[in-house]
Amino acid sequence: MKNYPSIIPVFPLSGVIYFPKTNLPLNIFEQRYLNLVNDAYNKDKLMGMVQSKRENNSVYKVGCLGKISDYQQSKDGRILINLTGITRFEILDEKRNDKLYREFKVNYNNFKDDIIENRKIINSSNLIEKAKIFFKKSGLLLNWKELEKLDQTQKIHTLAMISPVTNEEKQKLLETVSLDEKVRILENIISFYLYEVNFKTLTIQ
Repeated sequence: MKNYPSIIPVFPLSGVIYFPKTNLPLNIFEQRYLNLVNDAYNKDKLMGMVQSKRENNSVYKVGCLGKISDYQQSKDGRILINLTGITRFEILDEKRNDKLYREFKVNYNNFKDDIIENRKIINSSNLIEKAKIFFKKSGLLLNWKELEKLDQTQKIHTLAMISPVTNEEKQKLLETVSLDEKVRILENIISFYLYEVNFKTLTIQ
């Protein structure tokens, strides 16, 4: 496994769950995160994303390391970047510093499979069919033909990232180690939402 840095700058963001092999466009305007992005870009282009909690400025223990794959400065001082997901990490401790942004000591050992090509064929056809119904009922449009062109990891992670489920459910998916288990959990979550929609429709009628 490639040696990624044990101490990384981290952008905590509420409601954003970010997975390996997905792309996350970010519009950076706060000074502390402008500093973070510029420092990361000038060093190794690596930064972490983690979901923040509502209380005590705390964050979840599992996030995703990404590499800045596109960087543009706007005339009004903002920075527009694209972050490409590499591997998940577990936060061990926060590193005290004199910077405006936060840095954490992290460990990647639980997520070694994130950077290994997954040759195991995982059947996600039931998940895709349920997701199509779920997205339609939720009023969301997705180019399913383009989604099918992705490799199976990208496809499943993209669905997990953009599905209209709760942040806690997405965090659970992020923390699930194996891809086949992730498919099972996401399918169960979507099935529950579809059951709720159908049950409410029947009740109203």
